Amino acid sequence: MSSPTLSPITPSNTKIGWIGIGVMGFAMASRLISAGYTLTFYARTASKGEPLLALGAQLAASPADVARSSNIVFTMLGHPEDVRQIVLAKETGVLAGLSANGIIVDHTSSHPELAKEIYSAAREKRCWAVDAPVSGGDVGARDGNLTIFAGGEIQIVSWLSPLLEIMGSKVSYMGGAGSGQSCKIANQIVVGANLLGLSEGLVFAGEVGLDKSRWMEAVQGGAAGSKVMELFGQRMIDRDFRPGGFAEYMVKDMGMGVDFVERRKGDDENKVVVMPGASITKQLFSGMVANGDGKLGTQGLITVIERINGISDVGRLTG
Repeated sequence: MSSPTLSPITPSNTKIGWIGIGVMGFAMASRLISAGYTLTFYARTASKGEPLLALGAQLAASPADVARSSNIVFTMLGHPEDVRQIVLAKETGVLAGLSANGIIVDHTSSHPELAKEIYSAAREKRCWAVDAPVSGGDVGARDGNLTIFAGGEIQIVSWLSPLLEIMGSKVSYMGGAGSGQSCKIANQIVVGANLLGLSEGLVFAGEVGLDKSRWMEAVQGGAAGSKVMELFGQRMIDRDFRPGGFAEYMVKDMGMGVDFVERRKGDDENKVVVMPGASITKQLFSGMVANGDGKLGTQGLITVIERINGISDVGRLTG
């Protein structure tokens, strides 16, 4: 399938739309504005858009109106059902307002099958869709150091690189539509396992009388070290559970991986795929949600391990 002939992306000829201005979305959109791009956004609660308005962005009345004002529309939402409504709603969705050769880039951690559906719907309108979830948390979003996993047409992803590289330090093309989302799910499986190991390591260190910060400094240069430890270790020690990404989103992300495994087992009884770590980590994050802590950051997983061990979490910060 051939790609359109598109003019080079520059602040003077590219109008950007943005939908989703949570912790991550606001930071990412702000970086594009700082780079000189004109940005129109939609917010279900208009007052939440005031910080973007202060930076010079324009507020639109609906996702379709954002698309009518834009060449490229980015979304950074919470759940797949949010993406479906914002993008595919018949009269008010992004695709309802996007002109031919317009592009939608979904940064939400969503479902690969939904990404394929959006791609097909976009092509029916002679538009293009890229699924491009990210990793790196709120710090990565603020500093432009996100890792971006992109699925769709490679020519479109390459053409978008001037914008993606404002938000991310690494952009990886993973394959056709849905491949970016599949990559993110696999990423979250590893992140979840690292968060669990870090939580248990810190709890153990504390229970045997080690200074937790000194322990982390000792091990982070060896095989136990990880980006998760770099991003979240000190936050766990400081009881800082302000969210870069909500714990409840990990239940969603891990769930998409576990559900995929269950479907594969149903399709072929002779093909058994076992992911015990992902299943356990999903249940532990579900425990956070059940404890009323779903809006804490993912580093709050340590509170579940503490509860299991009867350790008080007095003094935690919820942001």
